[in-house]
Amino acid sequence: MIIWEYVILLVIMGLITYKRKALDLLGSIFMIVMGVIIIFAAGVNWLLLIFLFLILGVGFTRYKHDYKKEIGVYEGTRTIKNVVSNGIVAFVMAAFGNYAGFIGSIATATADTMASEVGVATTPRLITNFKKVPPGTDGGISVLGTFAGIIGAGLIGLAAYILGIYPDLVRTMAIALVAGTFGCFVDSILGAVLEIKGYLSNEHVNLLATLAGALLGNIMVWLIW
Repeated sequence: MIIWEYVILLVIMGLITYKRKALDLLGSIFMIVMGVIIIFAAGVNWLLLIFLFLILGVGFTRYKHDYKKEIGVYEGTRTIKNVVSNGIVAFVMAAFGNYAGFIGSIATATADTMASEVGVATTPRLITNFKKVPPGTDGGISVLGTFAGIIGAGLIGLAAYILGIYPDLVRTMAIALVAGTFGCFVDSILGAVLEIKGYLSNEHVNLLATLAGALLGNIMVWLIW
């Protein structure tokens, strides 16, 4: 397939996400625009890694969705704010060919999404004092959610290696697992300290967390390798 066929495929996927109400109209359009730029700036394989994050996010949002609706934490259709807050750091990293920041940011977004969507099925504890809090509380963590988050980060690392974003399996997995898990915990800490008090929105927290994952990914490359 030539590159323009991938662009057409991206547009089709954008329409599907909108029709299935996974994203609103502006979110779908912005996703398409970012995807097209990534295709030409970094390559199709980098875009496929973002697709994996989207697929995992949509899939695990459906996990126990009846229970989530019952307790009022089911997100349903995501907006352009969600796309920007979770994807803009990865987009910038891809535009500059920064594989460590790209993998770290996507691993963070994936880990946070899976930790939140799976962990809500159990009673979480606030990360700052480990007191039990209701499911969906900003900054709440659980063993199940943390495990799901680590698995999500690992899947991103494995996929990044398979897609050839970085050819060293050990280093790719290390970046994804360490930076992704770190970013996920940054998300929880910011949620418990600032978001719960109304100083930051969920979108601000997601943006800062993915930035933290990208920065740690780069630090690992600069200082260790």
